[in-house]
Amino acid sequence: MNKENIENNRLSIFALGGVYEIGKNMYVLQYADDIVVIDCGSKFPDESLLGIDLIVPDISYLLNNKDKVRALVVTHGHEDHIGGIPYILKQLNIPIYGTRLTLGLIKGKLKEHRLRDTILHEIQSDSSVDLGNIKLSFFRTNHSIPDCVGVVFNTPLGTVVHTGDFKFDLSPSNKQFPDIHRMAGIGEKGVLALLSESTNAERPGFTPSEKLVGERIEEAFQKAQNKIFLSTFASNINRLQQVVDAAILTNRKLLLLGRSMVNVVTIALELGYINIPEGMLIESKEAYELARERVVVLCTGSQGEPMAALSRLASSTYPHAEILPGDTVILASSPIPGNERNVANMLDHLYLLGAHVIHGSGVATGMHVSGHGSQEELKLMLTLMKPKYFIPIHGEYRMLYQHRKLAESVGVESNHIYILNNGDVLDIEQGSIQQTRRIPAGNTLVDGLGIGDIGTVVLRDRKHLAEDGILVVVFTLSRIEGSILSGPDIISRGFVYVRESEALLGEVGRLVIKTIDELQENGNDGKWSILKHRIKESVSKYLFAKTKRRPMILPIIIEV
Repeated sequence: MNKENIENNRLSIFALGGVYEIGKNMYVLQYADDIVVIDCGSKFPDESLLGIDLIVPDISYLLNNKDKVRALVVTHGHEDHIGGIPYILKQLNIPIYGTRLTLGLIKGKLKEHRLRDTILHEIQSDSSVDLGNIKLSFFRTNHSIPDCVGVVFNTPLGTVVHTGDFKFDLSPSNKQFPDIHRMAGIGEKGVLALLSESTNAERPGFTPSEKLVGERIEEAFQKAQNKIFLSTFASNINRLQQVVDAAILTNRKLLLLGRSMVNVVTIALELGYINIPEGMLIESKEAYELARERVVVLCTGSQGEPMAALSRLASSTYPHAEILPGDTVILASSPIPGNERNVANMLDHLYLLGAHVIHGSGVATGMHVSGHGSQEELKLMLTLMKPKYFIPIHGEYRMLYQHRKLAESVGVESNHIYILNNGDVLDIEQGSIQQTRRIPAGNTLVDGLGIGDIGTVVLRDRKHLAEDGILVVVFTLSRIEGSILSGPDIISRGFVYVRESEALLGEVGRLVIKTIDELQENGNDGKWSILKHRIKESVSKYLFAKTKRRPMILPIIIEV
């Protein structure tokens, strides 16, 4: 059989984001000339990526095979699954399939980015979709946002299941129960490969129900004496409804702060996923006029983001709103890994303001429960699906590794479990499976309006500027004689304070003049590239000898 025939009968599974990391989820299934993409998320940069706003997946492979890409299927509406969509659509416009709320949140992003040509298809948990050689069906799961689904891919070589994010909450606050019977039915028919999320693979037992948080919020509201500020993820609509219910019970009005909070609540209200009585929502001016014990402020910023509402309230810089001694502040979330320091700093400021602060997911407060299944729930999913092959996804390596151990404990053969990195391709053919190929996969950096135009050189320069500053050397040369007409003027930014370093900078000026004179004597005047290089070299050596610092040296030559 020739190579083309082999490839046309091969099922390939790979991730473009979401493994060995938290966030940026994007997974791909390909059979012959049909490619289906699952989710398109984003993640926030760490402190090493100076000035970067967002990280989305590298879709080079999809762009090179754009005629084969049939659809993007979205499992739910969290940012780590939909945040990259507007940036990817600017490069590859493909139809999107998602549930009603998920599409509602996506539409808001498309409107913000002025993308009007994307085709959106609404699905339900009982829908079926025909995409060439790949047929899709779905099953309902529950998570910390409504309308979550797992995806079933029926291919000529067998059934592949992607769980999406899930937990088995048997008493969900929104009454969207996980469809365990359907999951069991899928498993009975036979599952070739299962891709299952691994976020809580290290946590033993079961994840508590969201109802626990609602009960604790209600208790805190009844005890609060003054104004209440509650911060949680804007997309956690189930929790937002529980905040509304507690506010109704305690006869309080509701003020929304933060752009994402206002946007999500507006969309959820329009689509009927949250119920807020008429007249309950108020503006900042009305909240200021009401008695403090009559107001609840629902705001963004639970992760300590510097520009989010709660951080600005904590630093007393939010306009027309303030936290006073005796107010209650509730953080109904837990810090995402990497955000712990920001959250701790914000908590310190809240305590300094004299607020009564309630935070944490432990038994004492119960203000947060995870939306992801713990070990027993992950084992239950594996037991229901009974896959021949298992691929743990959605998590850092230690989580994927622990999920592998859980799969082995419920009977999945160890040599049938594959921990893939982003870009690793698992190829399945009749009677065989192998992982020998890689495709391009990595990060696309979003900075302002630029998508993917910031590379390692720019980041290196930003790091250099941040660590050592910049020294600009400006001088004017005669076009005819090559002599210095004015300057050199030395400008320091982030290197040394000019008024306290006049002698040092004066010596730099003399060194520049000496370098120019030496080049002219050697007949190199007029070759600006050589001149700039020599100035950078001589000034850099001198400054390192005197200060043990290496600022960026930027010579600017003006020729007249």
